Amino acid sequence: MIITKNSTTPEALRETLLTTQSMFRVAAIQMASGPNVQANLQEASRLIELAAATGARIIALPEYFCLMGMRDTDKVKVREKDGSGPVQDFLAAEARRHKAWIVGGTLPLECEDAGRVRNACLVYDGEGKRVARYDKIHLFGFDMGTEKYAEQDTIEPGRAVVTVDSPWGRLGLSVCYDLRFPELYRAMGEVDILFIPAAFTETTGKAHWETLIRARAIENQCFVVAPAQGYHVNGRETHGHTMIVDPWGVVLDRLPRGSGVVVAGVNPTYTAKIRRSLPALKHRTLGT
Repeated sequence: MIITKNSTTPEALRETLLTTQSMFRVAAIQMASGPNVQANLQEASRLIELAAATGARIIALPEYFCLMGMRDTDKVKVREKDGSGPVQDFLAAEARRHKAWIVGGTLPLECEDAGRVRNACLVYDGEGKRVARYDKIHLFGFDMGTEKYAEQDTIEPGRAVVTVDSPWGRLGLSVCYDLRFPELYRAMGEVDILFIPAAFTETTGKAHWETLIRARAIENQCFVVAPAQGYHVNGRETHGHTMIVDPWGVVLDRLPRGSGVVVAGVNPTYTAKIRRSLPALKHRTLGT
């Protein structure tokens, strides 16, 4: 299933919009979230304010920005009903306050299984209205001796591919482990910015994170905004290296470690130029 929100603009009109639109800023926030939801929201608010002060029109938070618990089951205890809860209220309020679109990393939402959650990425517009929800499709599984992860134990996978039209082009939504599955991004069609909020482990991140982020930007000829997580009090070491990458695969800005904000300019004219000069998306013959 593919869900596209507000996708009523004819493609010809959309192309004209993108080639005439001026540059705008996007921001990606890096956090080192802990087990206290309220403390994480306070830190997220501080960083969102810093991002908004740069003039960023879209601000993206990392996966699990609101909670990195001491146990995997902690997120089940704080899960919210779809459309109601303190984390969702926080995201809507921050978007309204700063009049910016916010890509709300991920937060745990209820599902039919009482012992699991949906790992959901929510998008709010500048009026605080929710305009999209994407539930993480691919669930991380990893076993390297003493380091083991099994997300399927506490997370129910999503099923739908989600894009959303914005004043700054079409946005494609994905989360962390999704990054390893290029067919997901092909299923989105042509998008202008991909968002990949993540909490990549240090082990896999130092080996693959940048390579995969740049590959998704190059093969989809679009900007990629990848907000990430750092070290946590529960002992889990995530990779950090929040970055924004352009359609040619150039890393425009990054933050290796710690909490902070990464900002870069998005130039729709540059995207259109690359797609005209190297029309790889139009040259596809398989899967079309």
